[in-house]
Amino acid sequence: MKVLVIEDHAADIKLSNLVLSTALHEVAAVEAAEQALAAIKEDRPQLILLDLDMPSVDGLALARKLKAEPDTRDICVVAVTFYPEQYPKDAALAAGCDAYLLKPIDTCELSD
Repeated sequence: MKVLVIEDHAADIKLSNLVLSTALHEVAAVEAAEQALAAIKEDRPQLILLDLDMPSVDGLALARKLKAEPDTRDICVVAVTFYPEQYPKDAALAAGCDAYLLKPIDTCELSD
Protein backbone atom coordinates (compact mmCIF):
# COMPACT_ATOMS: atom_id res chain seq x y z
CA MET A 1 0.00 0.00 0.00
CA LYS A 2 1.25 3.49 -0.83
CA VAL A 3 1.30 5.74 2.23
CA LEU A 4 2.01 9.48 2.36
CA VAL A 5 3.07 10.89 5.72
CA ILE A 6 2.44 14.64 6.04
CA GLU A 7 4.39 15.64 9.12
CA ASP A 8 6.67 18.53 10.10
CA HIS A 9 8.61 16.73 12.87
CA ALA A 10 11.55 14.63 11.66
CA ALA A 11 11.35 12.13 14.54
CA ASP A 12 7.69 11.38 13.80
CA ILE A 13 8.49 10.94 10.11
CA LYS A 14 11.23 8.45 10.97
CA LEU A 15 8.99 6.47 13.32
CA SER A 16 6.11 6.31 10.83
CA ASN A 17 8.47 5.34 8.03
CA LEU A 18 10.10 2.60 10.11
CA VAL A 19 6.82 1.05 11.27
CA LEU A 20 5.06 1.26 7.91
CA SER A 21 8.06 0.09 5.87
CA THR A 22 8.44 -2.90 8.18
CA ALA A 23 4.81 -3.73 7.41
CA LEU A 24 5.79 -3.74 3.71
CA HIS A 25 4.11 -0.46 2.80
CA GLU A 26 5.61 1.97 0.31
CA VAL A 27 6.11 5.16 2.33
CA ALA A 28 6.78 8.73 1.23
CA ALA A 29 6.93 11.74 3.52
CA VAL A 30 6.58 15.49 3.10
CA GLU A 31 6.83 18.29 5.65
CA ALA A 32 4.27 20.81 4.34
CA ALA A 33 0.80 20.93 2.82
CA GLU A 34 2.08 22.43 -0.43
CA GLN A 35 4.52 19.54 -0.85
CA ALA A 36 1.73 17.11 -0.01
CA LEU A 37 -0.51 18.32 -2.83
CA ALA A 38 2.34 17.94 -5.33
CA ALA A 39 3.24 14.48 -3.99
CA ILE A 40 -0.38 13.32 -4.21
CA LYS A 41 -0.62 14.42 -7.85
CA GLU A 42 2.70 12.77 -8.71
CA ASP A 43 2.17 9.41 -6.99
CA ARG A 44 -1.32 9.00 -5.56
CA PRO A 45 -1.27 7.28 -2.15
CA GLN A 46 -3.95 4.97 -0.79
CA LEU A 47 -3.45 6.25 2.76
CA ILE A 48 -2.41 9.61 4.19
CA LEU A 49 -1.18 10.15 7.74
CA LEU A 50 -1.88 13.84 8.29
CA ASP A 51 -0.41 15.83 11.17
CA LEU A 52 -3.09 18.37 12.06
CA ASP A 53 -0.70 20.92 13.58
CA MET A 54 1.18 22.08 10.50
CA PRO A 55 3.05 25.41 10.31
CA SER A 56 1.71 26.86 7.06
CA VAL A 57 -1.67 25.22 6.45
CA ASP A 58 -3.91 23.78 9.14
CA GLY A 59 -4.25 20.01 8.76
CA LEU A 60 -8.03 20.23 9.05
CA ALA A 61 -8.11 22.65 6.11
CA LEU A 62 -5.97 20.28 4.07
CA ALA A 63 -8.26 17.35 4.94
CA ARG A 64 -11.32 19.35 3.83
CA LYS A 65 -9.56 20.24 0.56
CA LEU A 66 -8.61 16.61 -0.13
CA LYS A 67 -12.13 15.34 0.59
CA ALA A 68 -13.71 18.06 -1.58
CA GLU A 69 -11.72 17.14 -4.69
CA PRO A 70 -13.03 14.28 -6.88
CA ASP A 71 -9.48 12.98 -7.52
CA THR A 72 -8.58 12.70 -3.83
CA ARG A 73 -11.82 12.26 -1.89
CA ASP A 74 -11.53 8.48 -1.72
CA ILE A 75 -8.00 8.47 -0.24
CA CYS A 76 -8.11 7.32 3.38
CA VAL A 77 -6.92 10.19 5.61
CA VAL A 78 -5.83 9.48 9.18
CA ALA A 79 -5.56 12.57 11.37
CA VAL A 80 -2.63 12.59 13.79
CA THR A 81 -2.18 15.10 16.61
CA PHE A 82 -0.43 15.73 19.89
CA TYR A 83 -3.04 18.39 20.77
CA PRO A 84 -6.50 16.82 21.19
CA GLU A 85 -7.81 19.98 22.87
CA GLN A 86 -6.89 22.09 19.84
CA TYR A 87 -7.73 19.40 17.28
CA PRO A 88 -10.49 17.20 18.75
CA LYS A 89 -11.53 13.94 17.11
CA ASP A 90 -14.99 15.22 16.15
CA ALA A 91 -13.44 18.18 14.29
CA ALA A 92 -11.11 15.85 12.39
CA LEU A 93 -13.95 13.53 11.41
CA ALA A 94 -16.12 16.51 10.41
CA ALA A 95 -13.27 17.70 8.16
CA GLY A 96 -13.42 14.36 6.37
CA CYS A 97 -10.69 12.38 8.12
CA ASP A 98 -11.41 8.67 8.19
CA ALA A 99 -9.61 7.96 11.47
CA TYR A 100 -7.86 9.78 14.32
CA LEU A 101 -4.66 8.92 16.21
CA LEU A 102 -3.04 10.68 19.15
CA LYS A 103 0.71 11.23 19.47
CA PRO A 104 2.79 9.62 20.66
CA ILE A 105 1.52 7.05 18.21
CA ASP A 106 1.20 3.48 19.41
CA THR A 107 3.28 1.57 16.84
CA CYS A 108 0.94 -1.43 17.05
CA GLU A 109 -2.02 0.81 16.25
CA LEU A 110 -0.13 2.42 13.37
CA SER A 111 0.78 -0.90 11.78
CA ASP A 112 -2.89 -1.95 11.79
